[in-house]
Amino acid sequence: MGVKATARHVEGWATDVGIRQHRIRVDEPPSEGGGDTGPMPTELLCASLASCFCLALRWVATKREMELPGLEVEVEAERAGKEPRYGRLIVRARVARPHAEWEHLMERAARVCWVSNTVAGGVEVEYVATEVNARFSE
Repeated sequence: MGVKATARHVEGWATDVGIRQHRIRVDEPPSEGGGDTGPMPTELLCASLASCFCLALRWVATKREMELPGLEVEVEAERAGKEPRYGRLIVRARVARPHAEWEHLMERAARVCWVSNTVAGGVEVEYVATEVNARFSE
């Protein structure tokens, strides 16, 4: 099954994204000309990786009947020089127990995390202009 998201421009830099029955407002901060009515797209990229890896850690721990109390995953993106992309994503996980007891799960979680596998493996991006949006045509 594929995943589908649809973004619709609202005003200024604000865009509403629909995913199944969910809606997310995406915007830019005032320093970039936006209204700061939602996270930036690049922040959602980090959020996707952080949430997917958090679920992956939980999944591999559960398979081993291990609890991960206070599980948190943070993703930091570092820009690739002056290019309009990130060159490095750093994934940090925290649990309320000594890391020596659970750090071995990090590698296993990385193998089952769809987002990190997609980013690490590279992905083909195809851009297609389609039909006129009849709802807005004159």
